[in-house]
Amino acid sequence: MECVTIKPGTDCLFMKKTGCSFNGGACHSIVEDCEGCGYVTENAQGKYCQLYADPAAKWVFGRCNFATHVKGDVQPSAQRLNPLKASKRSQRQGV
Repeated sequence: MECVTIKPGTDCLFMKKTGCSFNGGACHSIVEDCEGCGYVTENAQGKYCQLYADPAAKWVFGRCNFATHVKGDVQPSAQRLNPLKASKRSQRQGV
């Protein structure tokens, strides 16, 4: 159903015939970490996330998984060695 409380005209999973069923009866505004994200929309009441009703909960355990403005920390992994082959190589070189 379409939201009629905070984000009018937006399709929302929490809207029911009786009103907003989310905790508190409305979506929560974004937190400081969300600034610059592509999913942030601004309306007369403030700035809100298009995907989550409580964006602060997505940042509790680290980075939000849908944050478009944060680059991922991809570290190149070292070449994995097979322990069995490594032990055989060391035995051959010691002979």
